[in-house]
Formats: sequence, C-alpha cells, structure tokens
Amino acid sequence: MVLSPGHGPGSGAAIAAAAVSGSRAMAVLEQQRQQIIVMDAASHTMHMVGVPKVAARPAAAAAGGSTVVNLPAPDPGTAQRIGYNMLSSFGWAPSTYYSCLNNIFSRESGWRYDAENASGAYGIPQALPGSKMASAGADWQTNPATQIKWGLGYIQGRYGDPCKAWAFWQAHSYY
Repeated sequence: MVLSPGHGPGSGAAIAAAAVSGSRAMAVLEQQRQQIIVMDAASHTMHMVGVPKVAARPAAAAAGGSTVVNLPAPDPGTAQRIGYNMLSSFGWAPSTYYSCLNNIFSRESGWRYDAENASGAYGIPQALPGSKMASAGADWQTNPATQIKWGLGYIQGRYGDPCKAWAFWQAHSYY
C-alpha cells in the first residue's frame, strides 16, 4: 500500500479508517458502494429494444379542448339523471357534456343537494352563498332540480359550457 504524505500509518486519517473499518457504518457504506458499482455496470449494458409509444388522446370537446368521455345516462330518479336531462335545455348535447358536468358536481358535492362546506357554499353546485340559488326557485335548499338548473345557468354565463368549466376546475380546483 502506498500512502500519500499526511496519510502514513500514524496519521489521523489512517487511524480513523482503521477504527471504523469494522463498524456497522462502514459495512453499510461498503454495501451502498457495491450497489452503485452494480447499477453503474447495468446502465452501461442496457439497450433500447423499441421506441416507447404515447397513448392516443380521446377526442376533445367541440370548443373547450377538454377531454370528453361519453358516459351512459345515469339511473332514473337520481340528481345525476336530472342534470343529464337538463343539459339539452341549455343547448348542450348530454352525450358530449355530461361527463364534464359529472366531474365538477361529483367533486364539489358528490351530487348531494344538502352538501355544505365551512365557507358556506351549499348544494350540488356549491353556490356561495347558497341563497344565490333562490333565483332558480324558492325550494333551492331541498330540490336538486332547482340547484342543478341554477348551476347550469352559472356555468353557461361564466364559462360557456360544462367542459370549459371543467377545464377551469382542473386548473384551479374550483369553478
């Protein structure tokens, strides 16, 4: 063994190395060093066997550019079915826009007419304050149809359609 100046048998470095050579810390360091050597050798022997392929993207919504997934009509008698059926009265094809509406209302309230959060947002569309929905009907606190009607009007006035509202929600976690 050739020792450089300052690393002779009596130097501090040599004494420290001799003291820790049998320690647990030294064993862990040696194990890590061996793993690095193996990983380095493996990285030099790897080769590509094919070109990765990117999955095709689903068709984008007509004007919004958001991904649209056509969902089947929801079960009759549910708030979701009310929303699905109301879309066409706002000029939106349910087959195109329901998935976007479902994404928003599922995250906002789980489609529960009595959903309320600490900030005071209320109902299926999470209107803030909830009393805003009175413009759609006096039964706004208990009627999913009134709440959904108000929510669709809000979406139309602010975003143009549910998929544009969903795109905004994805970027900001609210709409």
